[in-house]
Amino acid sequence: MAKKLSTEMVDLLGNYGHIGFTFVAAIFIGLGGGIYLDEHFFDGSTSPWFTFIGLAFGIFAGFKSLFDILRTPAARSTDEDEEG
Repeated sequence: MAKKLSTEMVDLLGNYGHIGFTFVAAIFIGLGGGIYLDEHFFDGSTSPWFTFIGLAFGIFAGFKSLFDILRTPAARSTDEDEEG
């Protein structure tokens, strides 16, 4: 019993532990892409528009990733309930 509980706890910590990192990484990647487009492709003439667009895409990607991570265990537990 204790071994199953420990394995389940490690599984949940692994699943939910990377939420913050994934969320922040998506935002920084979007922001970095927007800054890169502003500075290198458009020589700063469009600044800060692509930075804002990249930031918006990063925030959207972060929330999408967050909802995907949170939805996955719920779907898995529903499948286990139907089998057992």
